Amino acid sequence: MAIRTSAAARSTALPERAIQARGRLVDNQAVCGLMFVLPALVGFTLFYLVPTIRAFYIGLTNWNLMRAPKFLGLDNYARLMGDGKFWSSIWVTVLYVLYNIPIQTVLGLLIAVLLKRLNGSVFIRSVMLAPFLISNVIAAMIWFWMLDPVLGFVNVILQALGVGSHAFFSDENLALPTIAFVNVWRYTGYTALLFYTGLQSIPEHLYEAARIEGASQWRMFRSITLPLLRPTVVFVLVTSVIGSFQIFDTIAVTTQGGPGVSTRTIVWYIYQEAFMSMRMGYASAMSTVLFLGLIVITLIQMRVLRSGESDLA
Repeated sequence: MAIRTSAAARSTALPERAIQARGRLVDNQAVCGLMFVLPALVGFTLFYLVPTIRAFYIGLTNWNLMRAPKFLGLDNYARLMGDGKFWSSIWVTVLYVLYNIPIQTVLGLLIAVLLKRLNGSVFIRSVMLAPFLISNVIAAMIWFWMLDPVLGFVNVILQALGVGSHAFFSDENLALPTIAFVNVWRYTGYTALLFYTGLQSIPEHLYEAARIEGASQWRMFRSITLPLLRPTVVFVLVTSVIGSFQIFDTIAVTTQGGPGVSTRTIVWYIYQEAFMSMRMGYASAMSTVLFLGLIVITLIQMRVLRSGESDLA
């Protein structure tokens, strides 16, 4: 009887020991994971979270960087509502997004489909990604000189074709589309590689079944490729739109908001108010509005594109 009792006690203790060991393992994994995440978390807190919170506060003040901030409450935001320059810069930014995003997305998707048909040549992928590896400032300088109305290589070709030269960055009607073209040139290859990665995740047997049923290439693209590529499309559109609303470096190198106000985007206007006019509080208020606006735009995109759903499920 005693033997049976001791055996039962040991059998009861074993699950308890296993549970304790599993708990220690989970705790060790949590600590290990925290150690890996901690450097990035510290960097995010110091360089993103704290400056963002401080910008919210500065937006409620009048501060010119020379004296202590003076609290104004919501006066800066009330001023924004009647600031024609602010709304004009918003409109210029929206135009830039409309010039940039559709062309970049469609071209990237087209190149990705063609790249898949070429079995993803490493050389072609390297060539496509090369513009993305160039900094925005260098890319803007390259195109600024290539499109120069007197010495630019592009205008020399246009003159040879009898079209005549054009001051692309100095023409109010051409400056913003030209800046959009520079950024399309730089980012299309990167977008195409993102789409190409998404295409690789689509099961090939779906296309085989569609071919057996007699589906055309366009029908397979519309009924299989696009629906199953939705997660990649969401990522590309969200990140591209956010990046386009923050366009600054290309404008700083080429037009500096001109000619006139044709390329004065919202970020360039924020820069002018903060570091040229020394109205840091007003610039911070605009930055806050831009931040909140991008959150709303992102949520709308994710809702419309059903980012939380998967057609492969």
